[in-house]
Formats: sequence, C-alpha cells, structure tokens
Amino acid sequence: MSRAVLSLGSNLGDRLGYLRLAVNGLADPLVAVSPVYETEPWGVTDQPDFLNAVCVVDDPARGEWDWLAAAQELEQRAERVREQRWGPRTLDVDVVTVDGVRSDDPRLLLPHPGTPSRASVLVPWCDIEPDAVLPGHGRVVALLAALPEAETATVRPRPDLTLS
Repeated sequence: MSRAVLSLGSNLGDRLGYLRLAVNGLADPLVAVSPVYETEPWGVTDQPDFLNAVCVVDDPARGEWDWLAAAQELEQRAERVREQRWGPRTLDVDVVTVDGVRSDDPRLLLPHPGTPSRASVLVPWCDIEPDAVLPGHGRVVALLAALPEAETATVRPRPDLTLS
C-alpha cells in the first residue's frame, strides 16, 4: 500500500481552477480532499494570497518517487514556471508524507520538512484526518496547536469554494 498526503496551493491565475486540475488529475487514487482555505504567502510575502487544500491518495502500485512524478506532472499541466523560490505559482503540489517512507534525498525530502510549521498544510490536513501523525514529529493536531495564533489566523476557510 502506498498512501500519501499531498498539499496543493495556487496564487496565480484561476487559483480554484488549478486546484481542481490537481484534484481531477488525482481522481483514481484520491481518498479524501480537504476544504479550500485562503492563506497569506509564506517566504516571499509580496505576492497574491494562496488557495490551499490537502489530498490523501492511495495506490498500491505507486511509491514515493511515483507520487513526486505525479505532483510534477500536475504542475506542468498548470504551466507552472519556477522563477523564484517560494514565489508566485499557478500550482504547487508537495508530497507531504508517504506512509512508511523517510527520505533525505534533496529531490524528495520525506516527510516534507516545512510541514510542522505550516498552518496552510496542517489545518486542511486535520479536516480530513484528525488523527493523522507526521512521522518523526507527532500528531498533526498537536503540531497545529503548537503554532502561534498569528500563524493559524492567516488560514481562512473558503466555504464558498469547493473542489468536488
């Protein structure tokens, strides 16, 4: 079994359309998708706000490198251009974790190193897996509770936007 958690983000163009492109592209292995949230940019802050969501996918035939390839292919479909680290993008698909896999390969760090401090991932992940555990870090709800309120306040629910 190869179960993975993927985070989705978009802050250029048709943000919701790009998130839907990703969800539709993951339709067969898709187990769950979170509600949509709007978040302030992280890293480079002089850019538009993001729409974010988290997906849980499962496919016994796929390993961690297959999930990375799927993520990159979805980004290519969205015509993502990598000009600036943490800069604006049509679609960002990160492999957050793959069950049972740890990787220190710089091309695929697992679990994703930014996850413990990113409310934009933790909040939607808790929506679909309240008992989730980030390997090596603990329960996702505990990680979220440990973040400063100012960080979690930047993650705003968008119930008017759906990915189904």
